[in-house]
Amino acid sequence: MAQSTEKITEAVILMAGIGSRLRSNGENVPKPLIQIAGRAVFSYTIDVLQLVGVETIHIVTGFNSDALVAGLEPLVPGEMKLHPIHNPEWQKQNGVSVLAAKSHVRSPFLLTMGDHLFGPLIIDLVIRNADLGSLNVAVDRKLKAIFDLADAMKIKTKGDRVVGIGKELEDYDAIDTGLFISSPKIFEYLERAKRDGDCSLANGVRAMAADGKVRAIDIGDAWWQDIDTPEMLAQAKAGIGNYSRLKDQRRD
Repeated sequence: MAQSTEKITEAVILMAGIGSRLRSNGENVPKPLIQIAGRAVFSYTIDVLQLVGVETIHIVTGFNSDALVAGLEPLVPGEMKLHPIHNPEWQKQNGVSVLAAKSHVRSPFLLTMGDHLFGPLIIDLVIRNADLGSLNVAVDRKLKAIFDLADAMKIKTKGDRVVGIGKELEDYDAIDTGLFISSPKIFEYLERAKRDGDCSLANGVRAMAADGKVRAIDIGDAWWQDIDTPEMLAQAKAGIGNYSRLKDQRRD
């Protein structure tokens, strides 16, 4: 495996969607600004990115972009740079949002979602084990612990390689956590995967996996949670104590 000691200093975070499933439940705050235990979801993301030395955060926005950026800016410490990238085609699938960052990153970068929470040990683990010439996806093999498994993005692996991905995948052994370390090659695969000007991130991952270029990195016992639905948000609020305990361990 061609691992590298190259430092990951940039992150791309997707937050262009409308968050319709939470809005239908009366939650009108953009997902990255939702409060959990008195802090915005984005603040927890900032914590873990600081711990691993990320300096520039590219946020891909869409719906209600100006209000979202205005809410996020005060949460970013002075030593980090927040770089908003507006995706005018935000109604399309999330692969189009990834492509919106194409001209802004040149080196391997961290890619994640604005509505996912991660324990502070996960990103460090993934960066340390990443092959920077490939696409690396953090996977959770604790299938019985996954909240709302039906909605999760399933992964099939062979050794450390991803060989299948999809929400409807019937034969799977891991779940995609929504955290990636990627080379800029992902943009080429997303462009190829486009159909009628649209594509999902999973389409690009699937195309790279077909060429043997996607590695799975097991997060072990580490904690994470998507907050895409009211039920997932409640689960995140219940589990945030795991985050706090792990952050204290990381600092010790």
